[in-house]
Amino acid sequence: MAGSQCCENPPALSSSSGHGTVVESFGGLKSYIAGSANSKAAILLVSDVFGFEAPNLRKLADKTAATGFFVVVPDFFNGDYYDPDKIPIATWIVNHSPDKGFEDAKTVVTALRSKGFTAVGASGFCWGAKVVAELAKSAEIKAGVMLHPSLVTVDDIKANKSHLAILGAEIDKMSPPELVRQFEEILSSNAEVDSFVKIFSGVAHGWTVRYDVSDAAAVEKAEESHRDMIGWFVKHLH
Repeated sequence: MAGSQCCENPPALSSSSGHGTVVESFGGLKSYIAGSANSKAAILLVSDVFGFEAPNLRKLADKTAATGFFVVVPDFFNGDYYDPDKIPIATWIVNHSPDKGFEDAKTVVTALRSKGFTAVGASGFCWGAKVVAELAKSAEIKAGVMLHPSLVTVDDIKANKSHLAILGAEIDKMSPPELVRQFEEILSSNAEVDSFVKIFSGVAHGWTVRYDVSDAAAVEKAEESHRDMIGWFVKHLH
């Protein structure tokens, strides 16, 4: 991942952004939560390497919650978000592997089920998509969405057991369109699960949560991906 697109355009983090609430522990992790606890459907949002304080990510959590879901955005990095000015990504990832993220995510899913949520889904962005891949392989979630995935392999997709959508970028070194098309072929041959794959033209890796809010075209493309993500969960969790 060294020098990769996964680390470009870091967001200006804000611990107070969003309309939801930050709780010290949800399934063992500090988390941003939004939506009604009376909902039967819950969605786990797994951030990219810049963590759960990214304002655009929290804005998406609020938007998703407004459609009737309970949403939880855990701090998988315990405040140690990736800072491209301080450490190489290859060094940072050693202590923040998606495998550990998966183990932590399972405890969050367990916590959601213990609170009465009967349908659980997960979305992952860049690094987070690999965590969603692991959740989907182990059938921990009913439905998943990967947005500009990093580290996800053909073997991950072959082992998928959940309804899965993949939203890719035309300009993406981490998961180029040809790899995403491979994912699509594999998913479409699996009659056990529903799948949806879309490659967005004219956008680069990270466009769904690291867009410039003052750029109308960028906002429009990001919001299109948000509608696709939420629509997938409405289809499979409600």
